Amino acid sequence: MQDFTKYNTIFFDLDGTLSDSALGIIRCLQYSLEKFDIVEEKIEKLRHYIGPSLTETYTQIYGMSDVEAVQATAFYRERFEREGIKENVMFEGIGHLLAELKSQEKTMVLATAKPTLHAKQILEYYQIDHYFTVIAGSNFDGTREHKGEVIKFALSQLENPDVCNMIMIGDRKHDIVGAKENGMAVIGVGYGYGTLEELAEAKPDKIVTSVEELSRILLGK
Repeated sequence: MQDFTKYNTIFFDLDGTLSDSALGIIRCLQYSLEKFDIVEEKIEKLRHYIGPSLTETYTQIYGMSDVEAVQATAFYRERFEREGIKENVMFEGIGHLLAELKSQEKTMVLATAKPTLHAKQILEYYQIDHYFTVIAGSNFDGTREHKGEVIKFALSQLENPDVCNMIMIGDRKHDIVGAKENGMAVIGVGYGYGTLEELAEAKPDKIVTSVEELSRILLGK
């Protein structure tokens, strides 16, 4: 059985891994789509788009041009900065997990497709930003949106990074693929927005179904 307590640097995704942000993301997506006369009332459909980059959702799912996707993203962020950032709650047990990892002198890194500024604002709002050595996300200009790129950037911000001692925790296939692209071990969490089938297909090193189970294998308790 693999020992997950050996990893001294833990990379966390944000949406669906640390926080339940579905309400804010869905409302912001609906707001941005309505600006293009697209009414999307299927909440479960929109939940599936939590995780990938906004550009990917707008272009691949809704057939927007690159220019339209940029404008839709601007509308999304307009509402997110006004209201969506607070339509977010940490999963029960996450605060305790972060505190325990910190007590074990683990280095923690946030790697999210969200813009870095928004990620920092969310962590500060919930008073957990102090746990993280690096907070890495996408750029407002649309670059560094894909998880592999975010993880690569986060690695560059660490001193003497050794991927053999690092692990990524995320709830979507993008987290798993991105971690593998950077040679890292990865745990998929089934309590987020990706299905267990999606996670299994991406082949992480481990799949957990609760924060409690994640805590148990990371802390060895």
